[in-house]
Amino acid sequence: MADDRLSRVFSALADPTRRDIVARLADGDATVNELAEPYDVTVQAVSKHIKVLEDAGLVSRSRDAQRRPVRLEGEVFDLMAKWIERYRREAEVRFRQLDAVLEQMEEQPATGTPRKKAAS
Repeated sequence: MADDRLSRVFSALADPTRRDIVARLADGDATVNELAEPYDVTVQAVSKHIKVLEDAGLVSRSRDAQRRPVRLEGEVFDLMAKWIERYRREAEVRFRQLDAVLEQMEEQPATGTPRKKAAS
């Protein structure tokens, strides 16, 4: 496996509820109870989602007096961005090469075009 951490991150983000939790945490830290409010599931179910995100390194929990806020960990996004950027750049190089070939084809006169059929 190329990068197990990257696999865990993408696997964790495959679930729409987890992506929504990550999006909400981008606005600021929140407790599991606060995160569970808009969902029609139990706090335990949301806690399991948080555990998956935590295992992937996307979030962490800290202790703040009586609260135990969940925090988004930004460095994991750098890892994802580097991986995505690498393949985006390779795809861009291939598209530029394809554009060059197409431009060259347009500049060259067409050869081997089919002959018109004689009218019968």
